[in-house]
Amino acid sequence: MMSQYVPYVLKQRSFLLLLFLINLGGTVYGYIWYGPQLERTPAQFYIFVPDSPTASLFFTIVLFAYLLKQQWGLIEALAITSLVKYGLWAVVMNLLTLAVEGELHWTGYMLIASHLGMAIQGVLYAPFYRIKLWHFFVAAVWLYNNEIIDYVFLMYPRYSSLTDYALQIGYFTFWLSTATLMLTYYLTLRKKKMTWDMDS
Repeated sequence: MMSQYVPYVLKQRSFLLLLFLINLGGTVYGYIWYGPQLERTPAQFYIFVPDSPTASLFFTIVLFAYLLKQQWGLIEALAITSLVKYGLWAVVMNLLTLAVEGELHWTGYMLIASHLGMAIQGVLYAPFYRIKLWHFFVAAVWLYNNEIIDYVFLMYPRYSSLTDYALQIGYFTFWLSTATLMLTYYLTLRKKKMTWDMDS
């Protein structure tokens, strides 16, 4: 029963609009949060530094398309891969901060909850995505290119207490990207897709 109810709710226009507004607000907040780091970032790297808000921006665009009763497969591919990767990444980084410092500011717990929500919503809509193989490969290039920007050019998000673990975090992030792509391939290219007959 629950397995039938969830897809029904996900397609409701009122729910889509609510999710759109939440993600839009989170995206704006995320770019503001990255403001201090962007001030110290060379202009050519601007697009690659605010990873999480860009992930939520992709999904906001996906939701906007759904509200227009359209689907844009490339944006869906960028959305699910970015949401899962950076959603889980931020959860792990905040938990590591808690382990290293012995405490975590309330904003850290807020980031854990919001980023876990990012990953979950990306996966929940996976059965509806219309992702083609070339969309998948573009998303893969985007993820791995961000690895290079973050850990070769050292543009990764700053967690001051974790600076000494940058190499280990870079290694973890590479395999997180790989696992994310494997999950995306399975959910969107291997499993049977649901139809997107949007309810009014």
